[in-house]
Amino acid sequence: MLILAWGRVVSVGALVDAVWGDRPPTTARTQVAICIGALRKAFKQAGVEDDIISTAHPGYRLETARSETDALEFTSMVSDAAAAVRGSRLDDASALYTRALALWKGPALAGVTGQPVEDEATRLEERRLSAYKAWSDVDLALGRHQELIPELTAVAQNYPLDEQLRHNLMLAQYRAGRRGEATEGFRSWRRYFVDELGLEPSPVIQELHNAILRDEPGLALPAESAPPPETRFVPAELPPDAAAFQGREAELAQLDTLLDRPPAGQPTALGFVTGVAGVGKTALVVHWAHRAAGQFPDGQLYADFSGGDGDQPPMSAHALIERFLRALGVPGEQIPADPGARESLYRSVLAERRVLVVLDNVSGVEEVLPLVPGSGRCCVLVTSREQLDHLAVGGAVRVGLGLMSEAEAERLIARIAGEERVAADPSAVRELFRLCDGLPLALRIAAARLAVKRHWSVAHLVHRLSDERRRLDELSTGGIGVRASFAVSYRGLPKKAGRMYRRLGLLNVPDFTAWAGAALLDVSPGEAEDLIERLVDANLLTVTGTDATGTLRYGLHDLLRLYARELAQSEESEEERDEARGRVLRTLLTLAEEGHRREYGGDFSVIHGSTPRRPLDPALVDGLLRSPLKWFDAERSALVALLVQACDLGLDELAWDLAMSSVVLFETRADYDNWRLVAQRALEAAQKSGNRRGEAAMWYELGSVEMFQQRFDRAVPLFEVALGLFEEVGEVHGHALTLRNLAIVHRVRGDLVSAMGKLSAARDVLHEVGDASAEAHALGQMAQIELDWGNADEAVTLSREAVRIATGLGETRGAAQALNRLAGAYLRQGRYDAAEESYQWVLRLVREKGDSRGEAYALLGLGETHVVAERYPAAEQVLLEALRLTHRVNDLFLLARVNLTLGRCNVRLGRPDRAGQFLTLARSLFRQMDSPAGEQQAAREMAALGGGAPRDLLKVC
Repeated sequence: MLILAWGRVVSVGALVDAVWGDRPPTTARTQVAICIGALRKAFKQAGVEDDIISTAHPGYRLETARSETDALEFTSMVSDAAAAVRGSRLDDASALYTRALALWKGPALAGVTGQPVEDEATRLEERRLSAYKAWSDVDLALGRHQELIPELTAVAQNYPLDEQLRHNLMLAQYRAGRRGEATEGFRSWRRYFVDELGLEPSPVIQELHNAILRDEPGLALPAESAPPPETRFVPAELPPDAAAFQGREAELAQLDTLLDRPPAGQPTALGFVTGVAGVGKTALVVHWAHRAAGQFPDGQLYADFSGGDGDQPPMSAHALIERFLRALGVPGEQIPADPGARESLYRSVLAERRVLVVLDNVSGVEEVLPLVPGSGRCCVLVTSREQLDHLAVGGAVRVGLGLMSEAEAERLIARIAGEERVAADPSAVRELFRLCDGLPLALRIAAARLAVKRHWSVAHLVHRLSDERRRLDELSTGGIGVRASFAVSYRGLPKKAGRMYRRLGLLNVPDFTAWAGAALLDVSPGEAEDLIERLVDANLLTVTGTDATGTLRYGLHDLLRLYARELAQSEESEEERDEARGRVLRTLLTLAEEGHRREYGGDFSVIHGSTPRRPLDPALVDGLLRSPLKWFDAERSALVALLVQACDLGLDELAWDLAMSSVVLFETRADYDNWRLVAQRALEAAQKSGNRRGEAAMWYELGSVEMFQQRFDRAVPLFEVALGLFEEVGEVHGHALTLRNLAIVHRVRGDLVSAMGKLSAARDVLHEVGDASAEAHALGQMAQIELDWGNADEAVTLSREAVRIATGLGETRGAAQALNRLAGAYLRQGRYDAAEESYQWVLRLVREKGDSRGEAYALLGLGETHVVAERYPAAEQVLLEALRLTHRVNDLFLLARVNLTLGRCNVRLGRPDRAGQFLTLARSLFRQMDSPAGEQQAAREMAALGGGAPRDLLKVC
């Protein structure tokens, strides 16, 4: 199977099907792997050092050279022999057929079973038979009838029903003076033929028999030579091979499969190379065509459909056929004017020839189809910036050409600009690769500039390219450039698709979905997706994948983004650009606010700015926000990038509002870096414009980031600034939220009286403004303080009220937090079963939401319950799972508590060394967070060990 698919990957599934058919054993895939290992070992034992069989998803590939595969060598020789016949080089043809047939050592793939292999064996045997018949035709024409008879007799016996073999044998026998053998052989063969098939032989062979009986003169080989063959022109139109061509080995191997010549009567071999402008499609195809030119002895035709520099209209297929016919030697007066007749003549001329036809920069199917020969002897290779999906015919080889790898780019630059330039500053070369977007055209231009400017270092060119406004200007040399290459693709776009491409360049996002395109053009998402897919087909956009919501995401390469932005600036007014960007940003704000509302159960724990929301179709909102957190996850990178862009554009009111509406993502996913980034950038934008309310909101968010990371000493001054600004502008809701968070910090640091006072004041305001979720959270914090004071009954009362409010809102997150606190209160009351039931409820809620932090807290509470209930093995198991999750969410306070509880558990299990390790780490973490109460708890547990701190304390720390 690997040999038959030379150079191509054979999937494991195909191998299983070939061996076992539709009833594979359960161990089939394992057996395939074992067999592959044995094959590799056999090659090694035979002295082959290279890796002949490589693993390549979804299976394996044979890497041996084509010349090592006898079936391909046979096919190549037979094709060359046929070309020699067409060129009237009969001696060469006879020698090639003889060598090709000598490669056979019996039936093809003898003894190997399995339907795919048996089918291939049948096909090879048919090709062998065809070669025998062609060889006998040639040797008869050369007058070698005497030498031909022995082998042709044996072959005719092996294929007793083949009339052409019998015909040629009879003719050879007659010409060798063995007339009796010819006629007697025919009579015996006829009886067998009729008995086997119930048919009479064809009129052609019966006429030969009658002619032999009559000794007709026409059977003898003419004494005089045949007239000289018609002179055939052999066009060689390929452009020069690309200088310093590098890499693309996998793509070249794909194109090599075009040389696996199809049997007679099969369609022409077709290859399609597609990719973004400047990716090197023409260079790849021309390089391969030069490599393969020897396989096409009747010539190579080439046409560029781009119209040269793109300013001239491309030649039509009708006109191009005339040019190709002239190149193939057809006189102009013999070329019909009628397009249909001209196509027919073109296919007739190519019918007996093996010609490579290269069609470069094709934009549509109408340019390709008239130029496809009807014969399987020829090969057509097409390059296009379009996908040309409607030409994805069965058996066609399709190569989607991607960007260069960093290693390939480094070798290319070294070959053009010099090895010493690359060796002198490898980091600058890597940055050059990034700035050129891995685009071969851009890299060649950059390397050419370095080759000319010998006094420039790579770092100097990188510095020049770093200015986005000049980058496309820099990447031009010798009349060619990246901008000109992109322009050809852009000019071919319909009007609306062109506008979509331009406006996408206005967004500084790594990727996007159709809703963003819809906002840019103010059209429906369905229409936007159609336009975006048109840009994908033109290779101006790429599909980056499918996000967590199952939505397709798209992206622009950096250079294409710069070109799109240039077009937007030159072809659209500033007002149009601002309106397009504004629609996207306001759509994002609308979705983020609604996502927050759905996740929190309402518009809670947040304040908003005055930016008008963009009205959206409810069906669109429901479709995008089926799972709000998944949507936030999918849009995270784009959201951060657009928020930063809003700050750069001076849209401070929108920026801080969007930052606050998105906190649910950053908080739930413990994404502190992006949370801090957006809050800081929005703060700077608000300060620059004098937006005091927005500034207060972002000081509050920055304090919250520090609080969630348990850096309480940093959080306090940030909250205090926010409190002052909220008081200044009269923002009571924001003030209450900040007061609540400041109270949490005081509670953790042990100042319970101050914390309770702040929480009580915050709760009153939160109740008054209708922020039920934040109110429930404040009640939960008050319950925790009551627990810290030892008032378990009061804590249960407060917690139940928090649960009532949160569950009434349908807010999963708030309900989970309130239930977690209630379970802790039950634990203090000694109601272990009630506590465990509540923690299990919390686990169900947070796992549904994918809330790892919430899950870790619930597991901690469940572990504490088991410890108090003296179920130590169960406690240890749950707490170790909590520890694993805690490391993922990066919560120091949670980490300290889990270690503290694991220490207590191991004390009870009688493992002093292990207990000491957990407790020492817990004490260190509490001290780091300035939490005296926690530090004291850890110290008390360590004292219970009798001073048994771990000996290897330094290692633990």
